[in-house]
This record gives sequence, structure tokens and C-alpha cells, in this order.
Amino acid sequence: MSHLQFRAAGVEDLDALVALVTSAYRGDASRVGWTTEADFLDGARIDADVLRRDIERRHSRVLVAEREGTMLACAHVCEDDGAGYFGMFSVQPDIQGGGIGKTVLAEAERIAREEWALPVMRMTVIDIRDELMAFYERRGYVRTGIKKPFPYGDPRFGIPLREDLRFEVMEKAL
Repeated sequence: MSHLQFRAAGVEDLDALVALVTSAYRGDASRVGWTTEADFLDGARIDADVLRRDIERRHSRVLVAEREGTMLACAHVCEDDGAGYFGMFSVQPDIQGGGIGKTVLAEAERIAREEWALPVMRMTVIDIRDELMAFYERRGYVRTGIKKPFPYGDPRFGIPLREDLRFEVMEKAL
């Protein structure tokens, strides 16, 4: 099996990225993997216009992981208020649990640390996602206790199926 190749996404990747991110989090296809949010969120997971802005702005990279030309995973890493920010982390549902996610996360951390000289990486995780938070904790992230509201009423981020959703900030020194 060949190694993962990393590259920065371009606007020509928008459709493939939206499809990958959606498959990892929404609908029945996402239930194959362990990152599904289908039980508490419906609708879109990413908006193509937001994604385009992420691709085009400075100190922001939509990272694509490929093997033999096939997009397997992606993530967004950017500078946010003097820290790295990690989000939109997606791996094809049928290959989750095989180590690709760990490799993508490590590459995003490398970009923030080495290319942008940022001291810390942060992310927000829906705080009912205990298994996902544990994944990040095993990789050195800590729960900060800082909570942020879920953007109820903004369909670009999904249609909530419950009323208790919020984010918790996690961080790791780089």
C-alpha cells in the first residue's frame, strides 16, 4: 500500500470536498464510520462558499490526503488569533480507524508549527461526542472547559435534531 500524499486543495476540489465531508458526518453513508453526526444533525456539514473562502485566504489551508490520486481525507488548518485552528476533519467512512486520520492530524499540526510558527493548535468539538474527544485526548489535546454555542438557525452548519448542542474548545501545545 502506498503512502499518503498531501496537497493543498484548490477551488477545483470544491465538489469532491463537499461530498467527502458530507459522507463522513451526515446521512446513512456516514454511519459506516465512527465520526457520524447523523443522530443529532441533518442537512449540510459544509457550505461550498465558506469552503472557497477557506481555500483562498492567507494562513489557511484545506489539506487533502490522497493515495494513488484518490482523495481519502481532508482537514482545514488555519491561523486564528495567534493559534492554529483545526477543523473540517474528514476521512472516508469505510476506511476510518486505519490510521489515516492520525496522519492527517499530524500533518496539520506540522503546518501550524513549522510553516506558520504557531504555539498551539485549537479545535471545537461538539461536547456530546465523547468518543471523538477521547480520540483527540489520546493525541495530546486537552479539554479547556470553554464552551461555544452551536449556530442554531444557520443551515450552513446543519439542521440540529436536538436542542442541547454546543462546542467545547480543545487545544494542544505545539
